[in-house]
Amino acid sequence: MSRALPKYNKRRVTFIGGAAAVALSGTVIAGFALAGETPDSGAENARTLAGPGTISCPDVTGQLPAVPASAKAEVDSNLAQLNTQIQEANKRLVDTVGQGGPNFVQNAILGPLEDKRVAALNRIETAIGRAAEKPEGLEAFAACQLNAGGGAGAGEAAGGEAGAGAEAGGGAQEGGAGAGEAGNAGAGTISCPDVASQLPAIPASAQAEVDRNLTLLDTQVAEANKRLVDTVGQGGPNFVQNAILGPLEDKRISTVNRIATAIGRTAEKPAGLDSLAACTLTK
Repeated sequence: MSRALPKYNKRRVTFIGGAAAVALSGTVIAGFALAGETPDSGAENARTLAGPGTISCPDVTGQLPAVPASAKAEVDSNLAQLNTQIQEANKRLVDTVGQGGPNFVQNAILGPLEDKRVAALNRIETAIGRAAEKPEGLEAFAACQLNAGGGAGAGEAAGGEAGAGAEAGGGAQEGGAGAGEAGNAGAGTISCPDVASQLPAIPASAQAEVDRNLTLLDTQVAEANKRLVDTVGQGGPNFVQNAILGPLEDKRISTVNRIATAIGRTAEKPAGLDSLAACTLTK
């Protein structure tokens, strides 16, 4: 799942402190007993997650250009958040042993983690870009993988929806649609707040980029509704929230952030567009 990206020919910065020590992977402290298996029963179950395994992600710190002093605090904060996201995803991996269908790990853990990382990486790019040349393409380091010990679905593609960003750690909360349902019951459609009507005047130089991202928002909703149809009868009680609504929200956060950044290059940057990211399942 890795994607190539030319390394920056700039001085790399050495970060000091815990925020800079972004781990390549979180450690899962869990035995095979959590999976209901003996240590030598590593055969994967075709329908469920067979064992915890460990999630590992590409290093980001080593790929950054020199970070301006004015951006260092924000960059460090987001690097620390990347580390936290891996830890939460690994915890979710342990907590959901035995749940889901063949693509559960990809849909509800790896994909959600990727989009959360995309959002954090975009914030890092934006922070650096305020005071120096903005690095491009850090999203190439967003995708993570499940190491040996994981079960079915870890390496399986799940279509365009696999990269969606449900809350890796918070997906266990029973809020939102699908919380009380036995998986995807197949009822209703997804509706989201309108973003275009909440935007300020758009500078001419930003119009094309804003329009492109507004179109992407529509595409994301259409894809989520298609996924709702394609997964009828799948998953556990939080499937819709974990694999559809949560992923959609993080994809929308990334998109509205790009809209805000585009406008902010030549006018006052709109704040609070993230509040329009969450969508609901209407029946």
